[in-house]
Amino acid sequence: MDSRAKAPADEELLEDEMPEIGGNLRRLRSEQGLSLDKLAHLAGVSRAMLGQIELGQSTPTIKTLWKISRALGLPFSALISGSANSGTTLLTASQTRRLANQSGTFVSRALFPLGGPRRVEFYELWLATHAEERAEPHPPGTVEHLTLSRGSAQIEVQGAHYALNEGDVLTFEADVPHTYRNTSAHDALMYLVMTYAQNAS
Repeated sequence: MDSRAKAPADEELLEDEMPEIGGNLRRLRSEQGLSLDKLAHLAGVSRAMLGQIELGQSTPTIKTLWKISRALGLPFSALISGSANSGTTLLTASQTRRLANQSGTFVSRALFPLGGPRRVEFYELWLATHAEERAEPHPPGTVEHLTLSRGSAQIEVQGAHYALNEGDVLTFEADVPHTYRNTSAHDALMYLVMTYAQNAS
């Protein structure tokens, strides 16, 4: 694999099978009184694709899930979460859920138990040498708090560019398109805390 290649913007795939997504989508859509046609219009995703996801016949891309969660006005975890967890939870490295793009140049690892939607999410982001990852706008009111642990990176938010060195922290409103770029000759490692608006539940 050429680690210098840019991550495809529209070809991100879920690394693990997530059979609960279809059931979650069907339940959340029903709770909001949305037909497949209405949700398709709001999310910019075809009715056929939504139907296939709900029936477990299609594995959605990461970008598709972001579009659906934004249309529903819910955190990303609302779609990928299983049953609720309570009390103290030990999440071993092998149990953490990884989302990767098709080229393997970007990997996002969820560092929290997927036990229902939450207003704060914690992720580890890995970006290959000279790769970039374009992110869809998140639901209104979403804020990203990003710190660079290794390497160097550039974050683009609505045309503005912010250079990050190791230890730097960037906080920005993430309900607009934004891009992560690795500007170093080595892999970049970042940690992301994502907070959603209070009305996201």
